Amino acid sequence: MTTSYAFWLLVLSLAAANVPFLSPRLFGFWSVRQAKSLGMRLLELVVIYLAVGATGIAMEKHLGQTAPQGWEFYAITFTLFVTFAFPGFVYRYLLKRRD
Repeated sequence: MTTSYAFWLLVLSLAAANVPFLSPRLFGFWSVRQAKSLGMRLLELVVIYLAVGATGIAMEKHLGQTAPQGWEFYAITFTLFVTFAFPGFVYRYLLKRRD
């Protein structure tokens, strides 16, 4: 993967990881009747992780041969994705707001 593709995939990951916590809509697009629960937000985070991963694999296929990955790769990238989601989690659940 070239440096340009890697940079934009990193930017996409940073933005996408925070969508479940910053947006009251499902995946940032569909409105929901009730407020999203923490479980719903975590499920949304997993689905978005899979979508960003599929985007990364598509970028790698576009450049040529894809490298085989084991479960360790996916475990590490998922924990990195969860780390990227930390600012949105802090904003949603840990900061006190004056309403």
